[in-house]
Amino acid sequence: MALLGLALATVVVRGEPPGADPVMEKTDLFQAGEGGYAFYRIPGIVVTARGAVLAYCEARRDSISDWGAIDVQLRRSLDGGRTWQAARKITSPPEDAARNPLATAKKLGTEGNITVGNPVAIPDKSGAVHFLYCVEYARCFYMRSDDDGASFTRPVEITAVFDRYRAEFAWKILATGPGHGVQLRSGRLIVPAWLSLGTGPNAHGSSCNTTIYSDDGGRTWQRGAIVASDPEPKNPSETAAVELSDGRVMLNFRHESRPRGRGVAIGPDGAGGWSRPAFDDALPEPICMGSMIRVPAADRWRILFSNPHNPENTRRRNLSVKLSYDDGLTWPLQRSIEEGPSGYSDLAASTDGWIYCFYERGNRASLCVARFNLAWLGEK
Repeated sequence: MALLGLALATVVVRGEPPGADPVMEKTDLFQAGEGGYAFYRIPGIVVTARGAVLAYCEARRDSISDWGAIDVQLRRSLDGGRTWQAARKITSPPEDAARNPLATAKKLGTEGNITVGNPVAIPDKSGAVHFLYCVEYARCFYMRSDDDGASFTRPVEITAVFDRYRAEFAWKILATGPGHGVQLRSGRLIVPAWLSLGTGPNAHGSSCNTTIYSDDGGRTWQRGAIVASDPEPKNPSETAAVELSDGRVMLNFRHESRPRGRGVAIGPDGAGGWSRPAFDDALPEPICMGSMIRVPAADRWRILFSNPHNPENTRRRNLSVKLSYDDGLTWPLQRSIEEGPSGYSDLAASTDGWIYCFYERGNRASLCVARFNLAWLGEK
């Protein structure tokens, strides 16, 4: 497959491990109004098998709207998050791109502007990085990098996998992630996704969530079973996936129901057999994206979760990280990264002990990456 982007060899210089003392460092990677874009939203971050850190997001040219002219931008760090390469656009609409008819009917966005977004990366233990994104919430594309994000293969459309849902759920909107996907120990690639009938003022309502998966390294994709569907709970959507210690897969998802605890479902293989969705009271849900990862370590199975921790209402503030040692049954450690306004976030972790949280900081003024260790979170 042809490669697009920078034809440069990647040399990753691993930074020093964080050590035993608590460490927290923050770096703003994207600032609203800079680089020719009005806003940057929807952060995603992964660490590749060789240790490169890739931070990507939606770059919104003219407005904060989900339905504007939007590109996907990427920044790379080859030294463990200490320094970052310049941002660059890594997606373009296909030549035959057209606006979603629903957006036109609802007068969302501007004619002539194409939305490219909901980026999802999956670092493969082989060294590859799989990358999915959506066009106009109507089409989905896949590309791959074999040089830690320096270049990508030409995009291949995989919308057909979502068309297999239509007999069961006649969607008008499709969306991957956002954030990151996961590779299971079996090698299976899992990408959480959500679909909607396009109701509501932003056309994202009457939704369900699901997964798509690949068992052949991203060459082909299959649909999974629907996990939850409106109205039980109301509008389940943006979903995080993590592999549990026994090989099962846990999904943790946004919704609009009460009680306001994150939605949780568990299945045997990431494709189906999902448990009836439950609510986790320990993880308040302010109707916002959240993220979940397993921390790579041989000594103990750890899961981290991040979202705005606000039990009182749906204001997006107090972005916090929580840690579980028992596959999400309890969350004994918790610490706030950003006490003020803060929204979407995505987590990643490296094998040398660093944890990264890439998140919306302030009133969508910037996208910031926090780099910290387990000692900062309170682990002894």
